[in-house]
Amino acid sequence: MATGGRGAVVAMAARSTLSSASVTLFVLLVLPRVSEAQTFFFPFRQPETCGHNQYFDISALSCVACGSNQRQDARGTSCVCLPGFQMISNNGGPDITCKKCPEHMKGVTEDGWNCISCPGGLTAEGKCHCPTGHILVERNVNGTLLSQATCELCDESEDSFTVANALGNRCVRCEPAFINTSKSCACSEPNILTGGLCLSSTGNFPLRMISTARYGELGISFTSEWFAKYLQSSAAACWVYGNLTSCQALGNMCVMNMNYYDSSTFDACGLFQVIFENTAALGTVHSVSFWRQNLPWLFYGDQLGLAPQILSTTPLPTNFSFKGENQQSTKLKFVAASYDARGNFLKWQTLEGGILQLCPDTEMRLNAAYSFGTTYQQSCEIPVSKILTDFPTPTFYDVYLEYTDENQHQYIWAVPVLNLNLQHKKMFVNKDSSSGKWLLTRRIFLVDTLSGRENDLGSQPRLIRVATQISLSIHLVPNTKNGNIYPPLITIAYRDIDIKDPSSQSVKVSFSVTYEMDQGEAHVQTDIALGVLGGLAVLSSLLKTAGWKRRIGSPMIDLQTVAKFLVYYAGDLANVFFIITVGTGLYWLIFFKAQKSVSVLLPVPVQEKRFVTYVGCGFALKALQFLHKLISQITIDIFFIDWERPKGKVLKAVEGEGGVRSATVPVSIWRTYFVANEWNEIQTVRKINPLFQVLTVLFLLEVVGFKNLALMDSSSSLSRSPPSYIAPYSRILRYAVSSALWLVIGLIQIVFFAVFYERFIEDKIRQFVDLCCMSNISVFLLSHRCFGYYIHGRSVHGHADTNMEEMNMNLKREAENLCSQRGLVPNTDGQTFQIAISSQMRQHYDRIHETLTRKNGPARLLSSSGSTFEQSVKAYHTMNKFLGSFIDHVHKEMDYFIKDKLLLERILGMEFMEPMEKSIFYNDEGYSFSSVLYYGNEATLLIYDLMFFCVVDLACQNFILAAFLTYLQQEIFRFIRNAVGQKNLASKTLVDQRFLI
Repeated sequence: MATGGRGAVVAMAARSTLSSASVTLFVLLVLPRVSEAQTFFFPFRQPETCGHNQYFDISALSCVACGSNQRQDARGTSCVCLPGFQMISNNGGPDITCKKCPEHMKGVTEDGWNCISCPGGLTAEGKCHCPTGHILVERNVNGTLLSQATCELCDESEDSFTVANALGNRCVRCEPAFINTSKSCACSEPNILTGGLCLSSTGNFPLRMISTARYGELGISFTSEWFAKYLQSSAAACWVYGNLTSCQALGNMCVMNMNYYDSSTFDACGLFQVIFENTAALGTVHSVSFWRQNLPWLFYGDQLGLAPQILSTTPLPTNFSFKGENQQSTKLKFVAASYDARGNFLKWQTLEGGILQLCPDTEMRLNAAYSFGTTYQQSCEIPVSKILTDFPTPTFYDVYLEYTDENQHQYIWAVPVLNLNLQHKKMFVNKDSSSGKWLLTRRIFLVDTLSGRENDLGSQPRLIRVATQISLSIHLVPNTKNGNIYPPLITIAYRDIDIKDPSSQSVKVSFSVTYEMDQGEAHVQTDIALGVLGGLAVLSSLLKTAGWKRRIGSPMIDLQTVAKFLVYYAGDLANVFFIITVGTGLYWLIFFKAQKSVSVLLPVPVQEKRFVTYVGCGFALKALQFLHKLISQITIDIFFIDWERPKGKVLKAVEGEGGVRSATVPVSIWRTYFVANEWNEIQTVRKINPLFQVLTVLFLLEVVGFKNLALMDSSSSLSRSPPSYIAPYSRILRYAVSSALWLVIGLIQIVFFAVFYERFIEDKIRQFVDLCCMSNISVFLLSHRCFGYYIHGRSVHGHADTNMEEMNMNLKREAENLCSQRGLVPNTDGQTFQIAISSQMRQHYDRIHETLTRKNGPARLLSSSGSTFEQSVKAYHTMNKFLGSFIDHVHKEMDYFIKDKLLLERILGMEFMEPMEKSIFYNDEGYSFSSVLYYGNEATLLIYDLMFFCVVDLACQNFILAAFLTYLQQEIFRFIRNAVGQKNLASKTLVDQRFLI
């Protein structure tokens, strides 16, 4: 068994080897080899370059000589026998054989296979020639070839009325128009022959017709060859004989002239109107008064105010939705009756597949135009040469919307057309902003290369007309809950192009679908909200201004007070605009994207102007509020009270006296520098991480795909497939999505910062208060003239300038409650206060402070004289001593008392009690001194950054650029805040700016 199996394997391998060898040998023997000298180029020839006795070989792509007694055929790709030669054989193409006819039979039959005697002369092709009105007869009825051809005269008598056909081989009945008019097959005077029809000169049909093609955009009019040939005959056949095709052809010529109608002229539209008015007895079609029997429906009438009635009176009796399995409710099914230029009905066809879209695209993207609720925009640039090739003749469309009623019966609704090129009384009435002046029409075309041919219909047109803008607008019925719409409107604009060099000329075209609803109610609601919230903003600003007046200790209303009120009002009004815009944006986002039965539609770009204005105003006012807060923070008065006292005395050499004397041990300044540096660091600390905020929002928008929620379509998906159509973005939805994400991420950061980070990792505000206590330094801060904050940092251990062992011992005693508490009031922990100081206290503070800052602080210390420096140092010690004694109740005339703020005072952010004789310290457990830092103004900063981000995005439609610029401006203002804050801190406290990091 094993041996047999091994043998079979060997045999199979041998057969495989032989087979491969055979194939290789076949290739080597049969297939030609490519020599090194072989070339792959040859002369380029075209059929028209071949000689008279040559034909173009479609395989070899070259000219080849015809056989003997042969010449080139009409197409140039085959051969035919010369005149006087009959065909003996024909194997197709140029493979034919010819034989000379005998002398007594020099003619050749029409099919070329036989020789025959002719009764008369010969044609250039060697065929028999018959006189006009005769037909050539070469065979009997049974097909037997006659020895001599005969010319038979057609019978034009009343019994037959026949005439030779165009080929001259058959007698046919004359045209009915000839028979009816002249009772013969000839159209003799005074009758009129036009377009193959014979018209009576005694009828009431207008004879002077204008075959003019008007190009109003270029201001050019000339006689169109198409109109000259077919206008009069089409109009006559339509009126006299009721010919349906001719009526359609006449209507097409009127449409090619942009429905231009002048009662004083008989051009295409003038003739159409004459026929319309004189055929009223025929009745109407489908009870439409504008649609006359036999005629196409071109106009809706020229009455003023008719357009609004047609567009917004009767809703379509069907419903539309965004979601559902029934495509009839989620798709707009447009159908069109199409006609050629001669008036022949072509077919019914749906508009899907890009029938009205000149720009090429995939079928999926083209058909997305008719998905209900999807705003569609498409534009491109097309070469004129391609237009001339693709549209040799125009196709005309009557557009209808197909729908199904409640009983599942199918109907079509005529879609009106607003032709922007239409002129009425030499005015472009359809370009008027008032719809009451519009004149609606019905029939449209995309490209007209026919009416612009001036002398020859086979020549290149002098002018062409292209539909460069086609817009389909859908209007939602007000207060509908079931997706009811008014009849759609097609707005079309044509461009007249003067043909000069088609290969270098191009035209821009566009197609769009828009959805609109009446925004009047939304505007009213917005105005009401703006009025109510604006009134509350005025009240809030008045309270803030009143509180500010109390805090500066000035009861008079002056120009500064008015300016301050306006600044406060700007901030509050910015918040009003922010609330309204975010609320409006979220309303459109939620209700538009989540609805199934359509009740709302997004505002179109024109309707978004008010919203964008609100956003811009809100940002400008918020920027003003932000700058006001920034300036207020960098201009505060601050002083660090050092409670440390000297520890004994030391011997100190006296300069210039050569001796020594005892002096108190100087108190180290490093603790003050350290606290000042920490204060400088927390000036721009925020409750959120700005970089994380920007990157997270950008990640959610661009990567996760939340930006797709801002597309103007009905989909709520975060992703879009690449082959599908991507709708344009709505500025309102972009604002809503980015604002919602920014607020959510910001609030999450704030909650995380307050609940987790500050409790378990780091709380820089509370750490600063602890640092003050450990450093034995208090902070006296005035944000207003008579109002500020006080951080009590007096050490409970008496001193803080000590070694490590003693400091650890102090901390241990404090932890075990073996010492007093840190609060300003004995046996309390209250270290932070809001302070309202008396005017006397402020005056005393200003006198000392003026001496302290007279030489602009420590920036000039190195270049100042010794006496100036000593005066500044003396003033510093004086201020330190004064504030320390003030805190210790030493100055009875400038004393203070401590109390809690009332609940209403906390809510309103103002103090009811004025510090007349004594200053007032309000217990402040909320560390409200952070209001002079970024930390206490997080809401303002968050909203300002959000609105900056949104304004940039609304202007550029680019989230990445908006994120970059937002972070950049954050860093710029942070740098400015730190730099100017450092300088102010140094000038107010005598701390050398070089020690502030």
